[in-house]
Amino acid sequence: MLRAAARRRPLTDDDIVERLLAAILEHRLPPGTKLGEDRLAETFGVSRTRIRQVLFRLSAEKVVKQIANRGAFVAEPTVAEARDVFDARAAIEPLLAARVAELGRAADAVRLREHVACEAAAREAGDVRAQIKLSGEFHALLAEIAGNAVLGAMLRELIARSSLIIALYGSRGGSDCGADEHQRLVDAVRRRDAALAATLMREHLAHVERTLDLDRRPHAELDLRAVLLEP
Repeated sequence: MLRAAARRRPLTDDDIVERLLAAILEHRLPPGTKLGEDRLAETFGVSRTRIRQVLFRLSAEKVVKQIANRGAFVAEPTVAEARDVFDARAAIEPLLAARVAELGRAADAVRLREHVACEAAAREAGDVRAQIKLSGEFHALLAEIAGNAVLGAMLRELIARSSLIIALYGSRGGSDCGADEHQRLVDAVRRRDAALAATLMREHLAHVERTLDLDRRPHAELDLRAVLLEP
């Protein structure tokens, strides 16, 4: 069911974008899923015109692909795109991790430590959806703390595309982030060891990339309404 807050007020385009993006990033809508305008309009109680605007925004973030005369689909990254995305992350994220360590603010280390604790709790509870969501948010949080708005915006797109890549090529049942790798990054930040933070980030991203088997995985037909309206 829609959350009570969503029922009390009309959904904005931002609301719909965030709900669709969350379903994609949490792997509830796998790569290749058709995003039918009629079904989405009915699900969210809005016009097809607004749904088209939402899908256009998501296509600009490279998480939705528009195909002429066929409609919109959750993007299916190719093997070459997967490699390009992780090359880009390897160029950006070590710099951001080093920057966070250089800043050395105690409050930032606390935020990161609390986030990692939430990841651990999700793993302990076997909550795969939360693990996937929190794993991506950890990297976004590092970018936010680093304070580079340009790199942060670039990373937001790369994280979204990475989630699609992991959904398509990664192992089932988890986020594919090593259980202790985020914690070691936080420890390096807390010690203000910029060189180590950068090294650990490079190793972490390389590890995630190594888990990809690069074999395209089939996906079943989904009920969009059931996926998007589940709590």
